Amino acid sequence: MRILIIEDEIIIARYIQQQLHDKFDCQTNIAVNIDEATSIIGEFLPHLILCDINLNDATDGVDLIAQFQKNFGFDTIFITSYQAKEIIEKAARIKPANYIIKPIDEAQLFAAIQIVQLKNMDNESVGITRQNPQNLLTKIEYDILRLIAQKKTTKEIAETLFISPYTVKNHRHNICTKLQLEEENNAILKWAIKNSESLK
Repeated sequence: MRILIIEDEIIIARYIQQQLHDKFDCQTNIAVNIDEATSIIGEFLPHLILCDINLNDATDGVDLIAQFQKNFGFDTIFITSYQAKEIIEKAARIKPANYIIKPIDEAQLFAAIQIVQLKNMDNESVGITRQNPQNLLTKIEYDILRLIAQKKTTKEIAETLFISPYTVKNHRHNICTKLQLEEENNAILKWAIKNSESLK
């Protein structure tokens, strides 16, 4: 499981990171501001983002996550000192997996992460290949799959979508995982061509 921690206080971020490594089998990355988070997410492709709301920036954590949700698929747990009703209601509109008030209660955080893990495991075990891929994939993953069906190369896809070839490769990996495809023998290309009519 890949977890991105977006927290402007580096001491808190590193504390959370250490707790995660002690408790879970996971890869983690830290972003202390919006620019770092924007730079990291496209290559790291987290399954879960732990995000503070007050990032001491022009954009708050809720708006940042809402922006990321347009192009990436992940769960979110907000970790914040904000308890005001209007902030919680704003956060609720983007459907986070949880909302945890600082100071951090380790047991509550671990339980929230375990719920995300179990949900993802359930999603992988229910015959997802029979579902419409548009319901399984993020917008950018679906766009990449459509371009693969057109026999576009990774380089051509990257140029079309204005992203790096490395990011395309990471998205291809996620598509294979979600569609339960092997990453060898051009399985994703074969699947895309076979189902090209449904991708239009």
